[in-house]
Amino acid sequence: MQKSLESAKGLLDFIEKSPSCFQAVKNTASMLEQNGFVRLLENKRWELIPGGNYYVTRNASSLIAFRIPEEPFSSFQLMCSHTDSPSFKVKENPEIEADKKYTKLNVEKYGGMLCAPWFDRPLSVAGRVVARKDGSLKQILVNVDRDILMLPNVAIHMNRDANDGMKYNAQTDMCPIFGDETAKGTFVKMIADEAGVLEEELLGMDLFLYNRQKGSIWGSRNEFLSAPRLDDLQCMYASLQGFLAAEEKDKKHICVFCAFDNEETGSVSRQGAASTFLQDTLLRINESLGRSQAEYRAALSDSFMISCDNAHAVHPNHPEMADPVNRPQMNHGIVIKYNANQKYTTDAVSGAVFKQLCSLAEVPCQVYTNRSDIAGGSTLGNISNTQVSLRCVDIGLAQLAMHSPYETAGVKDTWYLTRVAEMFYRSTVQCEEDDLVLENF
Repeated sequence: MQKSLESAKGLLDFIEKSPSCFQAVKNTASMLEQNGFVRLLENKRWELIPGGNYYVTRNASSLIAFRIPEEPFSSFQLMCSHTDSPSFKVKENPEIEADKKYTKLNVEKYGGMLCAPWFDRPLSVAGRVVARKDGSLKQILVNVDRDILMLPNVAIHMNRDANDGMKYNAQTDMCPIFGDETAKGTFVKMIADEAGVLEEELLGMDLFLYNRQKGSIWGSRNEFLSAPRLDDLQCMYASLQGFLAAEEKDKKHICVFCAFDNEETGSVSRQGAASTFLQDTLLRINESLGRSQAEYRAALSDSFMISCDNAHAVHPNHPEMADPVNRPQMNHGIVIKYNANQKYTTDAVSGAVFKQLCSLAEVPCQVYTNRSDIAGGSTLGNISNTQVSLRCVDIGLAQLAMHSPYETAGVKDTWYLTRVAEMFYRSTVQCEEDDLVLENF
């Protein structure tokens, strides 16, 4: 239990420092550099060496890290997660005057979120800005680290039907208060001050609302944790910890850690799982090590990916919404996701490989399927496979209130995934004709 608590506290610290996808990537890069990883730039030639540790970013919101073995490699082994979470993005010309007494922010929905939990919470904004500085355009990360926004509910006296179901209009209901009438014209200046530039130097903003409530470990025996952005920073953090722990280089494969942006909006961006980012990176690794296209394609056919994105736990008040047989619970192990219509990539072979990994790591696993009459969403595995075709399994950690600004998960589960990630990177998934052999070292 002590390891689980330490892992959970580490996760909550990472989440608090990562209010947007940009900070999540920056903090990940910092952890990688502290462990000897060297940053590569996409617009420069790569000079890779056996035994080297490297990472590359795209758009400052997606990141791929990899470790090259000392000996010639035969495959890639990848774990993928995503950096973004549903939120509200601040629009250009962000201020709206309301009743000549309030100043609101003009925002739009990013991804598919639960709207109701955003009300009556202290909020702020974080992300990046672009400023003209010293003759060039510079990206600067910003986080207004104080309570500056609120979305107030309409009082029950003015909406007697509020508890009978509420349909929210993103334009009229979801624009938060920034200040009174005297705040008009001050938002952009406040952001410029946070960035350390003049207001007139500020030329662009990618800013998102975030919940200011800190993460919490709770329950009768501290068995649960709640925090913003558990989907998918919990999987991202756990797989990163396992990747860093599996530091041996006497392997047959290249260990790859991936964190993509824009999963919540379909991954269709230059930095999403549907982009060429993964393909470009793997090709450049192969080329830099002097290998042929034929060797690259052979390596891909022998490679394996674990797509990590959180899963739905059975809800205590609505157990009928879960599949009648496959009913994941928090703290009961890593969830393997199956779907007949290929929303998830798991099949009999990849699922068996992952079950064996869990067995080797002495970690429990469980199964998720949708109710047959409820459609599910897709995730990273099948989307990234449109660019790089790999054997893949879709997994996640069970949670409640997915896409709320304050989600709930199990304290044990971050540690479970960290252990399996380390086991995966330390082992070799080897192809032998139509079979997969898991060689554990």
